[in-house]
Amino acid sequence: MRGGEQMLSLRIAARFLRRSRAQSALIVLGIAVGIGVQVFVGSLIVSLQKALVDETVGSSSQVTVAGRQGFAVDFTPQLEAAIAGTSGVKAAAPVRTFSVIFRKQGDSAPLNVTGGDLAELDRIYGLSSRTALGTVRLSDDAVVIGVDFADTYQLTPGDTIRVVLPDGSVARLWLSGVVDLGAAVANERSAFVSPEFAAATLKMTPEQYSAVAVQLDDPFRSVAVADGWRADPLFADLTVTEWQDENKDLLDALQAQSSSSYMIQVFVLIAVALGIASTLAISAVQKTRQIGILKAMGLRDGRSAAIFVWQAVILGVTGAGLGVATGIGLIEVFNATGGQRQGSFPIDPQPVFVAVSFGVGVLVALLSAIVPSRRTSRVDPIEVIQSV
Repeated sequence: MRGGEQMLSLRIAARFLRRSRAQSALIVLGIAVGIGVQVFVGSLIVSLQKALVDETVGSSSQVTVAGRQGFAVDFTPQLEAAIAGTSGVKAAAPVRTFSVIFRKQGDSAPLNVTGGDLAELDRIYGLSSRTALGTVRLSDDAVVIGVDFADTYQLTPGDTIRVVLPDGSVARLWLSGVVDLGAAVANERSAFVSPEFAAATLKMTPEQYSAVAVQLDDPFRSVAVADGWRADPLFADLTVTEWQDENKDLLDALQAQSSSSYMIQVFVLIAVALGIASTLAISAVQKTRQIGILKAMGLRDGRSAAIFVWQAVILGVTGAGLGVATGIGLIEVFNATGGQRQGSFPIDPQPVFVAVSFGVGVLVALLSAIVPSRRTSRVDPIEVIQSV
């Protein structure tokens, strides 16, 4: 019996919606626009944050293990195993770092030099995949520089560049390749050499390094990883730093972006909810006579209220589904028209966020049915029949 009454409420709800096609279409359109905006803006903010983080630390160390007070790090098998065995560590590369002064005719400029094995550096900096000119090669006296530095001083692969080393001596290096590291600061000041050249420059043994550069599967786990290593006795004589502590301004900006995104979505949902609630309330007033007659024929209060709940379900599911499709469509249009241009970034639809947006759309529609359903449940069939 209850199943039959539920189906009766559903059929009546569908009939009411069909009889008011324009009104129903406007509600569905309102929900679709709201959810579409939510999906697009939410995915935009997430993709923007990912692009900013990738540009900042995507091609650099996210956690760095260095010696205290400038002392070298002994990259022992125990230290290597401890780092590699930490959950979330994607790659680790021991590096030797120092600064040099580039000289060309009357020009000079500082360069931050990183020495290491090319295969290990690739896991952190992705040098081979970021080649702009020439061939990335780190052997003997070969050097790789950033694209902005090469453009500023008109350097091309095959050139010989002259640098002043930390001890004051002059070295001549052969430029093998130019890379685009994705960040202006890195492209203007970074250079890479072989581990042997760096060791000879710093007078280090094969086991000694300036630091160990580490990248994580999730850059935002850097605080937890760094704290864990600081508490490990194996790292007692070492300094552990992580990118979030050094980029507080960026994190504040990301948090502000997230807050603005949430505010936009909340106001959009409030507007959608008010639109649905007002439309359903008007519908309840318009259908008072029909509801009164149905209740006089035996339809219970709860089932009469369920009519408007079913209307909300139909409108919510239809509108939210159309809104998700609209949001994904907007993302595809953005990616096709401008997301791949230089300086821009593609938007990646977030499956969890899309599912949550759909659920929120349906929930908002259901909550909007509370007022009209309660109004309907209080309709007195006798009063309705007397007013006919």
